[in-house]
Amino acid sequence: MSIVVEKVSKQFGKVQTLRDVSLTLEEGKIYGLLGRNGAGKSTLLNILTERIFPDGGRVTVDGEPIHNNDSALSKMYLMSEQDCYPESMKVREAFRWTKEFYPTFDQDFAWNLAGAFELPLGSKVNKLSTGYSSIFKLIVALSVNVPYVLLDEPVLGLDANHRDLFYKTLLARYVEHPATVVISTHLIEEVSSLIEDLVIIHKGEVLRRGSREEFLSQGYTVSGPRGLVEEYLKGKEVLGADVLGGLESAYVLGKADRRTLPQGLELSGLDLQKMFVLMTGK
Repeated sequence: MSIVVEKVSKQFGKVQTLRDVSLTLEEGKIYGLLGRNGAGKSTLLNILTERIFPDGGRVTVDGEPIHNNDSALSKMYLMSEQDCYPESMKVREAFRWTKEFYPTFDQDFAWNLAGAFELPLGSKVNKLSTGYSSIFKLIVALSVNVPYVLLDEPVLGLDANHRDLFYKTLLARYVEHPATVVISTHLIEEVSSLIEDLVIIHKGEVLRRGSREEFLSQGYTVSGPRGLVEEYLKGKEVLGADVLGGLESAYVLGKADRRTLPQGLELSGLDLQKMFVLMTGK
């Protein structure tokens, strides 16, 4: 049970958005799909659900090609910025119609979640504010109960309280109804504790993939007086550094040996967002 992407490429005009992307999204994991603006994240998610077609390569779901395959496509749900509902449709009507297309849609759960988020059920879908539009789409995504749920910038426009409620609800739902969840987001630190595996896309290619723990264990931070830090860094692979006055914090790839650490320096781990910024920066 998995989504398998094999050598997928996509070009828009003269821009190569994706280039020979290959990866596997395994059953029952929460993935973080990370990348800078224009890296190709949304394009990849749209190709997975056949909203757009690749120029080359293929995608299979549980061993079945997705092309013109309703059985395979029905196993996935993509929440994205695009709104496909009729202009006159209200929220409560959208819930009812979603049940027609996704028989596993849990209407009771959706209604209860709408109450928790204070979503106005009588409002037209296309008249919702940016935040409540995201809330509506999240409720649908969390209620469809399909094996693969793809979330493209899911917390766009949500305030801190609603983002916290979403993360808690997602985890509770994941425990109750295990699924493969892919979260594409720029709020890396907020989702860091949720995700198990990472896929980093940079300039249309897969830069790094693997478990979050493996990713963070590949480096560390050393801090202290600048002169001591610079001396310590000799011969080491340095991702980058921040300097403030006479103090420096450097980010190093490799394993730290505390036994040989000079007095006056401190070691700590790398956070996910800092490592992402360092790896994808200029």
